[in-house]
Amino acid sequence: MTETRVPSRVFPRAKQDAESARAAISTPQTEHPAYKLAFQDLDFLLREDLRPVRFQLELLKAQLVLDEAKIASTFVFYGSARIPAPDKAQAMLDLAADPEHRRIAERLVAKSRWYEVARELARLASRLPRDEGGRRHFVVCSGGGPSIMEAANRGAADVGAESVGLNIVLPHEQAPNPYVTPSLSLQFHYFALRKMHFLLHARALAAFPGGFGTFDELFELLTLIQTGKIQPMPVLLFGRDFWERVVNFPALVEEGVISERDLSIFTYVETAEEAWEKVRLFYDERAKAEPAPPAP
Repeated sequence: MTETRVPSRVFPRAKQDAESARAAISTPQTEHPAYKLAFQDLDFLLREDLRPVRFQLELLKAQLVLDEAKIASTFVFYGSARIPAPDKAQAMLDLAADPEHRRIAERLVAKSRWYEVARELARLASRLPRDEGGRRHFVVCSGGGPSIMEAANRGAADVGAESVGLNIVLPHEQAPNPYVTPSLSLQFHYFALRKMHFLLHARALAAFPGGFGTFDELFELLTLIQTGKIQPMPVLLFGRDFWERVVNFPALVEEGVISERDLSIFTYVETAEEAWEKVRLFYDERAKAEPAPPAP
């Protein structure tokens, strides 16, 4: 025998066994739910005591999807789901029927400029070429929803780049925005696992004006950097006026609950170009600070 071929596997794949199980003969035993293969039994998988397994599956599925897409790092975008594109914001203002709705619409019109800023920043990040291993860096990653999230995914689509959307199951329907790459559109049940996936690959983060969700996600990252649980990265807060109005960071220093150096964890920016330059400088300086590899 001049050539030996060793089979790559001797057991059938799980998919084959699953198909065989569905084709089994019908008897009282095979029809009972107890006879289902564990991974085909939805009632079993959704049991309360299977929550740890669901945690693992939700963590693993997203990781495998990103790994198989050769996504090495991401540029994460946080921001309100209520800030529309400028044309839609103006339409809301035109339709405002009373002073209160008009006041809110006017504020949204003023903030709608962030939609275009987020879109432009996503364009800049998405133009980076793949590395020598074919992996992509600073891939745009958003929550997959509307408004600022849509702007981020839209900016990537503008330059023909893929982008990630990490959506979440909510009591009210929330479909992924149309600019998320379908193969990178992921849905989560657990907020904790979704937030973890935002940061596992993140190497830069842009936080635009937002509400509870934006604050929740942003302050978790600030805490992780402050406590040394995660390495520093560029954390860019867009719109100094907004952030200084809604969060009194200096007062936290004065009260002694954070230190002066904690204010250096984030940087205020106003434009996409300024933000991208901050990211570039951060990694240029980091590369200079890293020790040179030993001589061969």
